[in-house]
Amino acid sequence: MSTRVHTNITEEQVREISTGLDEPEWLLETRLEALEALSELEMPDVIRTPGRDWTNLYDLDFEGFVDPLTAAESKDQVGPDEIEVLPMAEAIAEREDFLEEYFGSVIDPGENYLTALSTALFSTGTVIYVPKGVAAEDVTIRTEMNSRSLFNYTLVIAEESSSITILERQESGEEVDGERYYSGLVEIVAGENSNVQYGSLQNLSEETYHYSLKRGTADTYGTIDWIEGNIGSRLTKSSVEMSLTGEGSETKIVGAFFGHNDQHFDIASRVRHEAEHTTADLVTRGVLDDVARSVYEGVQHVGREAWSTNSYQRENTLMLSDESEADASPKLIINNHDTEASHAATVGQVDQGDLFYMTSRGVDTRRAKNMLVEGFFVPVLSEVAVTEFSDDIQGLIRERLEGPVPVTPLPEDSERGTA
Repeated sequence: MSTRVHTNITEEQVREISTGLDEPEWLLETRLEALEALSELEMPDVIRTPGRDWTNLYDLDFEGFVDPLTAAESKDQVGPDEIEVLPMAEAIAEREDFLEEYFGSVIDPGENYLTALSTALFSTGTVIYVPKGVAAEDVTIRTEMNSRSLFNYTLVIAEESSSITILERQESGEEVDGERYYSGLVEIVAGENSNVQYGSLQNLSEETYHYSLKRGTADTYGTIDWIEGNIGSRLTKSSVEMSLTGEGSETKIVGAFFGHNDQHFDIASRVRHEAEHTTADLVTRGVLDDVARSVYEGVQHVGREAWSTNSYQRENTLMLSDESEADASPKLIINNHDTEASHAATVGQVDQGDLFYMTSRGVDTRRAKNMLVEGFFVPVLSEVAVTEFSDDIQGLIRERLEGPVPVTPLPEDSERGTA
């Protein structure tokens, strides 16, 4: 089932976005090819069972909330002097060579309908370049969305024997009427013996539909560690994917989400082992309350040439409500017998024995449940090497658990002070 091209997206609009960024001809042509491909492309893959798609993207009213020419944001992009952290317009002007070589090298713009839409319409982004042998930390990118729709692109190039730590946040700023759409593509290229740590923390408004695809490739003895936190949005379709193309390359994908009200999270972690002696560790934990829903897919694909592979996966979801719903689909695809691999997924409710133990010792029920939820996330957050990310997501989890402070009204007959 192909997707109809939106009538409010035109070639003239795409050219206007490109002109505003003063783009070279090759990048404009890439945009126009993506626009043309929309009529033939499908939505991203979702888990299907007979008669049911676990996440339905086809019914979303993209035409109603994607406005190509009114993108507005507030963005901070900060990094140390020894590397380059460039807003998209500056990257086009100063590092066109890198853009032309690496743009679309990890994520095919025509991979699905939403990647093509993002490629045609992106108007903001960041290019991070880490030169050979440079060790850097504390790159922070904060994007505050102030419009109906926003398309963001991030490219990270880490050369041989370099290292970098990046934390990227997505938030909603100014209020707008109606539903919103945020899209983010992230490509990371890790050179030989390099190390990249990339964290993403999404806390968009609950009127926002959110699509993100983050994908990296690691050369010989290269490492990319991913950390992803999803707290906001109405519906999130997010995938973190990794190709271990070099001998001895490694990845760790750590994820955490917390849904309430009617939020829907479709989360995927995928790794492809393509070379010898590669290692992957996929760890995800989520909590659901009210009528929130989650769908998780984890895929470990071991290729024929991936001798002596180690690949592990575990996903756990905690239910705080009888009306919330969670599904998990871990997968192992192994084409090499010299492999050590495992996967596990669990879905369950708060342990009533633990809750009774705490309440019987004087902890009120709400506080006891909150403590158990915070403790549930500890095994995931302990995997996070970026302290700032761990602190931020713990704060958002605690804020959601505690909720608004109830106001106790004064009795009608109580005395009131007078001025």
